[in-house]
Amino acid sequence: MEKIIAASVQFTHRAGDKHYNLAVIERFVTEAHKKGVQLIAFPEMCITGYWHVRTLSEEDVRSLSEPIPNGPSTQGLLAHADHHQMAIGAGLIELGEDGALYNSYVVALPDGRHYTHRKLHTFISAHMTSGSSYTVFELKEGVTVGVLTCYDNNIIENVRITALMGAQILLAPHQTGGCNSASPGGMKTIDTELWEQRSSREAELRAEFAGAKGRGWLMRWLPSRAHDNGLYILFSNGVGRDDNEVRTGSAMIIDPYGTILAESVAIEDDMVVAELDLTTIAASNGRRWMKARRPDLYGPIALPTGLEEETRTVRFAYDDSPHS
Repeated sequence: MEKIIAASVQFTHRAGDKHYNLAVIERFVTEAHKKGVQLIAFPEMCITGYWHVRTLSEEDVRSLSEPIPNGPSTQGLLAHADHHQMAIGAGLIELGEDGALYNSYVVALPDGRHYTHRKLHTFISAHMTSGSSYTVFELKEGVTVGVLTCYDNNIIENVRITALMGAQILLAPHQTGGCNSASPGGMKTIDTELWEQRSSREAELRAEFAGAKGRGWLMRWLPSRAHDNGLYILFSNGVGRDDNEVRTGSAMIIDPYGTILAESVAIEDDMVVAELDLTTIAASNGRRWMKARRPDLYGPIALPTGLEEETRTVRFAYDDSPHS
């Protein structure tokens, strides 16, 4: 298997409305099938909704959660995967067998298999737990896929380890853009009134999406994750209002040289499709550089420095918006 047709989707989910969100997923999967898509990525927690969860009680978060794979959402994804012979990835709140709640991303495969990535750096709710393992699997012979959810991709070690585990394609579901970053040089929020008035202020909104609050921020780092590790990235994101913030879309597919193969410039629900030629990976800069690694020198990278903090503390530093 040297080539695969892949798609990445951006859409505006409805908070807590799993029926609506799953209907959107079904619509895009049906459209993707007509284009010959074999692998499709949907955003982080797009089934349950995302940003509103930060203000929910534990009881309310649990009411949104489902077990994987026996919950109705995963069963629905598996049915679509079988019917359309397509691998489908989408995010939701998982009720683990241990009773814990996870920000999880499930990938349903046409042959009935499924794989679940529990976000390694969960901060959306104090009632949810971070995962503790990487997710890399063989989609089919010759095609190996990894998953890292949103903040997971900001930690460069996570992408490198996923590549070292053999991933050729990285599913990178997000809910980002328009965030209130603690860093002075990071993202800032987009006025929600601008989103609500988009029919008459479209040019302003597009400028915000394309600028430092959206795509401009992504371009500082996202292509380098693909380039430096020699893998394809399917970046899937929310778009539009997400509680009191505005997500900036820019669904895209990036090749192992950091080149954007397909990108959405839409300010609404959209899908991009590209053919991934896996034969380009072996000779890519990232894969060649990885062969020159000196693991004997890297022991210090795995040692605590004393500066480490829990992700939630780091994410919400200097942020006075409600999040608990």
